[in-house]
This record gives sequence, structure tokens and C-alpha cells, in this order.
Amino acid sequence: MPVTSQTKGPIMRTSHRGNVDPFIVMDVMEAARAHEAAGRSIIHMEVGQPGTGAPQAACDAVAVAMGQGALGYTVALGLPELRAGIAALYQRWYGVDLDPARVIVTSGSSAAFLLAFTALFEAGDRVGLGEPGYPSYRQILRALSLTPVGIPTSAANRLQPTPADLAGVDIAGLIVASPGNPSGTMLSHDALKALMDHCAARGIAFVSDEIYHGLHYNERATSALEISDQAYVINSFSKYFSMTGWRVGWMVVPADHVRAIERLAQNMFICPPHASQIAALAALDCIDALEANRTVYATNRQLMLDGLAAAGFTKIAPPDGAFYIYADVADLTGDSLSFCAQILDQAGVAVTPGLDFDPIRGGQTLRFSYARSTPEIVEGIARLQAFMATYQHKPAKL
Repeated sequence: MPVTSQTKGPIMRTSHRGNVDPFIVMDVMEAARAHEAAGRSIIHMEVGQPGTGAPQAACDAVAVAMGQGALGYTVALGLPELRAGIAALYQRWYGVDLDPARVIVTSGSSAAFLLAFTALFEAGDRVGLGEPGYPSYRQILRALSLTPVGIPTSAANRLQPTPADLAGVDIAGLIVASPGNPSGTMLSHDALKALMDHCAARGIAFVSDEIYHGLHYNERATSALEISDQAYVINSFSKYFSMTGWRVGWMVVPADHVRAIERLAQNMFICPPHASQIAALAALDCIDALEANRTVYATNRQLMLDGLAAAGFTKIAPPDGAFYIYADVADLTGDSLSFCAQILDQAGVAVTPGLDFDPIRGGQTLRFSYARSTPEIVEGIARLQAFMATYQHKPAKL
């Protein structure tokens, strides 16, 4: 009898480390898509994706390259000219003289996290991360047989970790994001240095997620490379450069770590996508277009701060960068997941429950993204205000 896909047999085993939590914002995106497929208009405030596409010059560069021949494998560390271009960016943005040999191009920042965590930590190591924080840190660590250690942050410190928060915490590494996701708040130069000094004195590996650099609304963000070269710095073309779907990022590592990362990258990924690297190289020069995008985000930010407050979302740490607003809604609900579902169903606005970012306190928080076009933000605020005008408050149960 021929074997078919319907043939039954023993259930295939799965690993414990593969049993990670879902990325809830992706579930919200799918629910929003289902509403749109049914004919509804949905305003997207759930996902951290720019409303703009890649700069035109980046797309044009890929078209030219495709006309000149096949795009194939590149070296594992990325196109040399792109690595040099990224190094030049550090001089332009921060005044840091960076050796291009320390720059590794990756398949998005996600690949950089995989490479960093694999290179730095042994199975079972404990790695600290501020909460609220980007949920995939936690899940990638678990998938690599590492132990994520949540570091609760406070509103008084604008939801960023401090050395005092690390007192007595046994960790082999710490990952910090400034501007942060979901808060958009930043660490000052002195605050970032205090964290890095704390870690250096205790042999704790420091990973700086700088994916939202370039998206600031007053003072620029400080790079960890301005303080020390003994850190892993991770960035991406997804946010400031508006290239989410191209899946191209980078990391900067100490010189004596490059070869270890190269060996891992060769085996895990072979190389980043060639076409995406060509686009990224061209995007580095699209300063006017990218700054125009930032101006839109600045407008959206102010609209959101004013509009959310008018709707009743008043407990907010105003963001310094990125394109998110994180709101404490404990006076409105104790179940952010159901609250978001209600907002989607009744208002036609997709927002993200805080459970993605803080498994302990996230039932009482929401994240709003203002990365889309200004007309969409205006419409979304109007819908939220209309919804909240009739919402029956359900405070958290004691």
C-alpha cells in the first residue's frame, strides 16, 4: 500500500525549547486581516511597521542590479561596501570611528539576536531584559535553551532599567533597548553608561538593541559604541530606513568576536539576502526621504499624545523615540487582551495588549503604534474617542 500524507503513525516528538509563547501582536494582525477580508475598514495601530516603503533609490538600485545579472550568495558577513557604509553611518550619527571589519550584516535584527545569544551564552545561562520589553527577546532566549530573566522597570525611570534594578540579580547578560519597545523612552548617555559600567564590573555581557535609532524627536539616542567597544550592538534597516520586509539588519561586535560570529553565520544563514543588501546600501544615502518620514512620525506623535489623552488614556510616558505609546489602562481594564479585541470589534482600530511586553503587568497596559500615515492616525484617534465615550469601565479586580 503506498504511503500517503494521510497515513497515521506514532506522534512525532517535539522539544521543550520549541514551546515558546506566541507573538501576540501577530495574532492581532491576523484578527485585523480577517476583519478587512470581511469588508471592514481597520486602522492599524498594532504593528511597528512604517507606513512608507523602502526609499525609491533603494528599489531602483535593486532593479539595476537584477538587470545586470543573477543575484547569488555573498560572503557571510555581508557585502564589504555595505559594511563600510554602515561604519560610515556611525561616524555621521555619533562621531564614532568604527572599523568596518566589526560590522556583520544579518537577515534582519532577528538573525542578529540569534547570532549574539548563541555566541555569548551557554545553554542554561540567565539573561536579563527590562520589562516591558520586546517579547521576542524572551522567546528567542528560550528557544536557545537560555533563561530569560525579566527586570521590572518603573514609571519613575520611564520604563528603562537602572543598575539598582539589577542589584542581587544573577545574570550572564543584559539586553537593553533605547529607544525602547513598547515605551519609546530612551536612556541618557549617563544612564546607559551606568548600566554598561555595572555589567562590565561583573562580567555581564551587554547587548544594545538600537533598532529605533534615527527615530528621535528631541535629543538623539546614545549608541553603546560611544561608551565602549565591549558590547554587542544590534540595528536594522526595518524602522528608520523603512525596509521591514527586506529583512536586512546588522550587528557590531568586539574585534575578537568577529570570527566566531562569522562561523555561526556561515552555518546558520549562509549570507543575508543579496538583493536586500543592495537596497540597504542605496538607502544609506536617502537622507532627505528618511528625514521626511521622521517628520511625519513627529506629527503623528503629537496627534496621538493629545488624542489619546482626550479619549481617556492619560497614564503615558511620552516617547522620546521610535513610534509607540505605552499606556497604563489599569483604571479601564484588568484584561488588556479582551480590551484590545473589543476595541478592534467595536471601533475598527487594532492595538496591542501589553501582555506581549510584560507577562506580569501587561494585562493592564496597551501599546499604540503611530507608524502609519497621518490621515490614518487622525481617523484612528477619532474612532478611539468615539469608542471610549461609551465604554463601560472595568477596573482590575483586587
